[in-house]
Amino acid sequence: MITPVRQHQALVRDILDGSALPGFRLWWLGQSGFALQWERRLALLDPYLSDSLTVKYANTDKPHVRMTALCVQPEPLASLGLCLVTASHHHTDHLDGDTLRPIFRQETARWPAVRLVVPEAWRALAAERSGRAQNEIDGMDDGTVLQTSGFTITAIASAHETIERDERGHCRFLGYVIQFGGRTVYHSGDTVLYDGMVERLRPFNVDVAILPINGADPRRRVPGNLDGRQTAWLGREIGARVVIPCHYEMFEFNTASPDDFADECRRMGQACRLLRCGERFDSMEIER
Repeated sequence: MITPVRQHQALVRDILDGSALPGFRLWWLGQSGFALQWERRLALLDPYLSDSLTVKYANTDKPHVRMTALCVQPEPLASLGLCLVTASHHHTDHLDGDTLRPIFRQETARWPAVRLVVPEAWRALAAERSGRAQNEIDGMDDGTVLQTSGFTITAIASAHETIERDERGHCRFLGYVIQFGGRTVYHSGDTVLYDGMVERLRPFNVDVAILPINGADPRRRVPGNLDGRQTAWLGREIGARVVIPCHYEMFEFNTASPDDFADECRRMGQACRLLRCGERFDSMEIER
């Protein structure tokens, strides 16, 4: 099993230490999960910090055998300036009750309320999984904008593998453009390319694009994502200053090597950063 670069108390300490630094920081938490820190504020993007899927699919024909050890329990993160949690869609590795419930149980008068941002199409499900009331959850849809704790979040449709809408017309899969302090991070969630995607994202002048690379393989019996070459191409086309890949090295049946992605980035001249689970990316890397 892969051991995270920083794990548990070491990762918590690194996040604490980072809060006094200029710029912003990102830590890969595994799968599509990231911690984003800026000015002593912490946001969690699609965190999956449990073994719920391994337990759920044990003794089935689709076991979710974990490749990378858990980097941190969810509870300590609630006291690190956490103000925002996002989920891009309903799949458990992006909207995980076993991650969300412990976070929200930690809320006290000492800490400000944490905003939970999800697609409107899954707000009821998010309430069920998180233990929060529906009216305490921010439901978003393609093109909607939310401002909270200095972050401006714009929802952009994602296609996993198509742009799907519920019976009310709400997008089932979203990516989030997060703007703060003159910087922009785009977290796509699960997606493939679709017509108009580049044109929608290019005006945001994305500094860091967080994109999946596990690709599409029908034998996995799960919806597909961008592969490494497509991820490099999308990063270049939207003008991202750096691309960080994700959605690999979590489950044995649904992973990919980042080598094709890194090779394609080099060929295209697209800056990229491969993180190991628990490793920090510092914005100073692109500000030098």
